[in-house]
Amino acid sequence: AQAAFAILGFSGTARTMAQFSGSAFALAPAAGGTPVTRHLLSAVVGLPSEEVTRFGHRREVAEPSAFGQPGFAAVVVVAVVAGVSSALIGRSRRQRCSRTQARSRLGGGAVARRAKEGTQAKEEGPVVLKPTFDFEFWAANAVAVQQNADNRKFRCDVAGVVKLYEEFKTARFQVQEMQKKRNSHSSLMKGKLEPEERQTLIDEGKKIKDELNALEESVEKLEANMTEMAFAVPNMSHPSTPIGEEDKATVVRINGTPRTSETAGFKMKDHLEIGAILDLFDFESGAKVSGQKFLYFKNGAALLELALVQWAMHKAVSKGFAPYITPDLIRDAVVAGCGFKPREGDATQIYEVKDSNLCLAGTAEIPLAGLFMNETLIATKDLPKRLAAFGHAFRTEAGSSGSESRGIYRLHQFSKVEMFAVTRSNIEESNAMLEQIRALEEEMFSELGFCFRVLDMPTEELGAPAYRKYDMEAWMPGMEKWGEISSCSNCTDYQSRRLNIRYKEEYNQKGGDFAHTLNGTACAVPRMIISILETFQNEDGTVTIPEALRPYMMGVDVLRPPQ
Repeated sequence: AQAAFAILGFSGTARTMAQFSGSAFALAPAAGGTPVTRHLLSAVVGLPSEEVTRFGHRREVAEPSAFGQPGFAAVVVVAVVAGVSSALIGRSRRQRCSRTQARSRLGGGAVARRAKEGTQAKEEGPVVLKPTFDFEFWAANAVAVQQNADNRKFRCDVAGVVKLYEEFKTARFQVQEMQKKRNSHSSLMKGKLEPEERQTLIDEGKKIKDELNALEESVEKLEANMTEMAFAVPNMSHPSTPIGEEDKATVVRINGTPRTSETAGFKMKDHLEIGAILDLFDFESGAKVSGQKFLYFKNGAALLELALVQWAMHKAVSKGFAPYITPDLIRDAVVAGCGFKPREGDATQIYEVKDSNLCLAGTAEIPLAGLFMNETLIATKDLPKRLAAFGHAFRTEAGSSGSESRGIYRLHQFSKVEMFAVTRSNIEESNAMLEQIRALEEEMFSELGFCFRVLDMPTEELGAPAYRKYDMEAWMPGMEKWGEISSCSNCTDYQSRRLNIRYKEEYNQKGGDFAHTLNGTACAVPRMIISILETFQNEDGTVTIPEALRPYMMGVDVLRPPQ
């Protein structure tokens, strides 16, 4: 059945998902199979094509009522899919679909290499991730690296890391020398020897073995300590990045003119007042069911979320970003590899699942980065990679307070469309990709008619992975302030060194370089809803829907109070 789904174009990334979320998850490209294959399976199985699509994406048997008993359902589905695959391949039932065929049908690049190893997702233990920190660079530029960390308010000891690295190199050399000594000693044991001579060599061999074991333990201990300290070192910063707190941000450009009560000719309301008039938010039920900072979007707000997500995905896909829908639960090793570690003294924003190694995704950037974990991409075929994913973001919002915590500006859960890119390690290439992502974000917000500004963010506003970060802030008339609605960052090789994302130019090239990764928010739904409600409100309490969203609003052009 798995081979059949691979051939039919359904979830070809099940094995990857098993790596960073678990074997019960599947990462499905949004298209998910072709119409022909969906209708073919639909006709044979006797289910609607949407049920077949769901089955192909989620790797689940449909409801028992569709087939009868669950056990029978599984047998029928496996038998039917196996039969369809056999017919498509043109092989007899006695012959297996070879790995080479699966790879050729799935296509080249990273997906083909995963298919070569088998599409059957297996229950696996903890993900093996061995970070490769740039210790040589840190050793050669220890003062600059420490100053950069200080500028970003990250507490780390670069000199201490370098000292451990030098000790590690010395200990590793000693291990290598002792291994040579052991090998030379072993060669002396060959041939005919007198008993006393043999015993002497055996005693010496035991001594060498004990010394080697002690040295190897020392190397392991040094490496563990060195790695733990290295995780605290943030990425370097772009030369143009301003130094300091948020108020040091450089305003790159302002689009439009802020709307105020004076220019509008009436007292403008904030999104909470508008939401109450239009019956858009149910905070009471959200608190009852889930807790504070959860809510139900309803009526026009529910339609706005669906419209925003579809519009954002449409825009991203039209610019060459492949559509994805990502899982919400991610292994903690992947979260750590992406660099979501708070500054010293700050509370974590990540929800952890008790008694497991899973976390709730704070952004689709994390599972998208994990998609390439422990992979070597072929630059001439695979790069650059552009992906856009719809997903849910979960944030503890620990430490947040003030006016920004009011309403829907900060929530524990919200929907988001995230863009992600992978390029070669050429800094000019990744910087160019960052500008492309930023340009797309600006185009999108201009299309909606927002008044917004672009900020080049200062060092203390950069997370550990970011080399450079732009924020987009929309003017929110009701709140009478600028509010962040998007950002985009170039993380250079920070994430790829921790997640082992490599590339090489051609298949036959030896070795490989660490890729550069980038991310940008196409649409953070709650902030976009705030901007729409406050920017396009009318004196009579209605809200005019931006023209770009109307095709996705089910015929609603204006949000009106319920009758």
